[in-house]
Amino acid sequence: MTARQQAVTVLGLGQMGSALAAALLDRGHPTTVWNRSPDKARPLAERGARAAATPQEAIAASPLVIACVLDYAALHTVVDPVAEALKGRTLVNLTSGSPEQAQEAVAWAGSLGADYLDGAVMTTPPGVGDPAMMFLYSGSEEVFDTHRSTLAALGDPLYLGTDPGLASLYDTALLGLMWSTMTGWLHGTALVGAEGTPAAAFTPVAIRWLTTVGSFLSRYAPQVDDGRYPGDDATVDVQIAAIDHLIHAAAARGVDNALPELLKTAMEKASAAGHGQDSYASLIEVLRPAPRG
Repeated sequence: MTARQQAVTVLGLGQMGSALAAALLDRGHPTTVWNRSPDKARPLAERGARAAATPQEAIAASPLVIACVLDYAALHTVVDPVAEALKGRTLVNLTSGSPEQAQEAVAWAGSLGADYLDGAVMTTPPGVGDPAMMFLYSGSEEVFDTHRSTLAALGDPLYLGTDPGLASLYDTALLGLMWSTMTGWLHGTALVGAEGTPAAAFTPVAIRWLTTVGSFLSRYAPQVDDGRYPGDDATVDVQIAAIDHLIHAAAARGVDNALPELLKTAMEKASAAGHGQDSYASLIEVLRPAPRG
């Protein structure tokens, strides 16, 4: 069974790259690894990976090459000197970057005779290999379908579309959501912590609340798409009054209020733009760019 598994090369063995290679090994894929610092390959070699001495050797070893390095500059530093080795192979790039860099990369790979998929890893290294964790991909659907079963060794492969920049765009959008959510949780933790409540006691309640918040997102998404925001659950003006309570409670306990003040400013802009009696989804009107023309 192992012999039938697709051979894969992993370029870059930082924490994430090492986790990717380990997940492939766990699922029986013949895995070749390369890193600028050879010592990082040793633990994987002890588990059965082939440690290549050069990027050219690593690329030549497998029809599917997964790159996970610091940035696009590092990717080109590694690959450009041996770019001819990519001909006839597929490069899956899990290096973080911008949508524009992904669009340039697909043209670059095509000029070398290589297929290309851009991807984004939506987990930290310990989550790699868990089928519940999302891995986002964009680019050629045919290339994605060809390698989907192999990519599933890393996590749940989600195909977003033919635009190669979509995975990167979703990645940055979702990271923004993560940072906002985690900072809101930390603000709440600081607030209740000022009265002696441990984070471990507050967090299960917060997680349950986030499930409810998720239902709000599902309700508001069609409103955003339609451009109509019926305030039949809670209006922006009601939210402004409510956030004042949060700001007061936090200030009274010495908790930094930069985040809720920022949120209140956005709400007030929406209200001033005529959305005071609309739902919270109407804040999209002050966040997204004005229509062109």
